[in-house]
Amino acid sequence: MDLLTAIQSNLLSPAVLFFVLGVFAAVSKSDLKFPESLYTTLTIYLLIAIGFKGGVAIHEAGVGAVWLPALAAMALGGLIPLWTYPVLRKLGSFSIADAGAIAAHYGSVSAVTFIAATNFLKSIHEPFENYASTFLAVMESPAIIVGVMLGKGAFGGKFSLSDQGVRHALRDAVLGRGVLLLIGAMVIGALSGKNGMNSVEGFFVTPFQGVLALFLLEMGMVAGRRLGDLKKVGVFLLLFGLIAPVVHGAAGVLLGTWVGLSTGGAMLLGVLAASASYIAAPAAVRLSLPEANPTYSLTAALAITFPFNITVGVPFFFEIAKRLQP
Repeated sequence: MDLLTAIQSNLLSPAVLFFVLGVFAAVSKSDLKFPESLYTTLTIYLLIAIGFKGGVAIHEAGVGAVWLPALAAMALGGLIPLWTYPVLRKLGSFSIADAGAIAAHYGSVSAVTFIAATNFLKSIHEPFENYASTFLAVMESPAIIVGVMLGKGAFGGKFSLSDQGVRHALRDAVLGRGVLLLIGAMVIGALSGKNGMNSVEGFFVTPFQGVLALFLLEMGMVAGRRLGDLKKVGVFLLLFGLIAPVVHGAAGVLLGTWVGLSTGGAMLLGVLAASASYIAAPAAVRLSLPEANPTYSLTAALAITFPFNITVGVPFFFEIAKRLQP
């Protein structure tokens, strides 16, 4: 499958088409709207399903096969904000708080982008490591912690653990809803194994694609409502939202290939590195960096990087992964 065919296949998948429908609904000012409680329920379902399936895969593969790729993913999650921050400060002229907030969002990950990538691999019958959702769980916290430290002026001596916002950020990075559900469900899946999966398969596997379609419909509406904010964030952040995922994704694919992942597994690590958080990171940043402007980080993550990744980025990183395989 060449790149153009892969992009076409991805664009015509139900998940992406529901996202486009959501964007259209928002742009056309339709009265379509999800109740907040439904959005929360869909989020919880997806996180638990991803974590549980990943835990079962760890049980099947064994910790020995997982620890090195997981460690590499964790390191990547913590490193991305370190090089993103100076670019935002020096080239984008953002404040310390804004640069740290954006860096935290881009070091952190998007679960829905990850799901879109696994759906793409399944649609083209490309195998990948079933424990890849481990990468999703371990990349979230390091990125948020490092981004908040940078936003609090860690390099300027202003960072302090006595700061209430910092303590909130550290707590959310470890015990926030997204991380807690992912890791907790992963542990449960690893302990219960295949027998546990058989008992809940009818709930966590069969309806999964339908729930994802509903969630992406909502995400499309959110992204569509933020399209107007593109005028506020400026040309630099628009370019950053398109260039950063390409750079980060290529680095993730390269690292995944280096630690021995398959083509599909390396592509998934690249997709996670390319993604930007719009669930866990905004919650932590709102508490720890209240002076940061959320328009910058959320618009870049949701209205620029997220649509790019689920339409073009996913097949693009697959093509890189194919070419890097020995």
